[in-house]
Amino acid sequence: MDKNMKLIFFDIDGTLLPLGSDSIPESAGEAIRQARANGHICIVNTGRTKAMVGEELSSQVEFDGYLYGCGTMAYYHDEMLFHNTFTLEQSKQIMEGLKRHRIDAILEGSQDDYVQHFDRMYTDFFRNYVSQFRTFHFDSYDVALGKYDKLYAHVNRPEDIKGFYEEFCEELDFIDRERGFYEILPKGCSKASAIRHMAKLLQIPMEDTVAIGDSNNDLSMLKCVGTSIAMGNSTQNILDMADYITTDVDKDGIWNALEWLGVIERK
Repeated sequence: MDKNMKLIFFDIDGTLLPLGSDSIPESAGEAIRQARANGHICIVNTGRTKAMVGEELSSQVEFDGYLYGCGTMAYYHDEMLFHNTFTLEQSKQIMEGLKRHRIDAILEGSQDDYVQHFDRMYTDFFRNYVSQFRTFHFDSYDVALGKYDKLYAHVNRPEDIKGFYEEFCEELDFIDRERGFYEILPKGCSKASAIRHMAKLLQIPMEDTVAIGDSNNDLSMLKCVGTSIAMGNSTQNILDMADYITTDVDKDGIWNALEWLGVIERK
C-alpha cells in the first residue's frame, strides 16, 4: 500500500453540498475524481441514512464507500459491511418514550423515513420544518416499528429533552445539533466509530485518515482522524478545533482542502 495514500471522509450537507442544494459543486467533483485517480480513498460519512442519500451523490461523483446515519451503516464498493440498528423492542420503547415526553422526531431508516401525521405532531414549528421536504417521501409512524436506525428530534426548549434523555441515556447517544434539534443514535455509534472500523478493515493507520466537515455531528470524526479540515461555512466549534480551515462549500472549499492536503494539484 502506498505510504502516502490518504483515507478521506466527507460530510454531505454543508460540505459536499451547499445547504438547500442537491448538486455537488463542479470543482468539488473534479477534486474528488483527481484524488481517487491519484490513489486516495474517498468515502462519504454522513448523518443521513441510506434512504435520505439515495442516488443523489453517486450519479454525480463516484466514491469508494458510504458511511450512513452517523455510523449506523457502512458500505465499501457496494458491499454492506455492517448495519447497527435498534432491536424491535428498543424501537417500540423509543416511540413510546417520544409520546410520553411529547417530542417530535423524524425516525430515519435505511429504506424509508417516518413522521407522525401532521395532526399528531406537537408543535407548529415541526410541522413547518417537515413541510420543507416537499420532494422527499415520508412514511407513517404506524409502519415504523423495527425499521429505523436513528432519530432527528426537535424540542422548543432544551429542558424539554431532559426527561427523554434521562430515560434513555444508557442505551442512546445524543448529538446536540443546536436550535432545539438532536440526532439520537444507538449507543456507541458515531461518525468516528465508523471511521475506525473502516481504517482497521483497510489496514490504514489513523494518522493517514482525513475528515472534512462543518457541523456538530462531524465533531467526533474530526477529533478522531489524523487530519481534520473544517469548511469555511462551519459552526464556530468546528472552526476552533480543525487543523485547517478551507473556504465555503460553494467557494471551491473541497478543491482547496484537497489541494492543501497535497492529494491533488492544479494542472
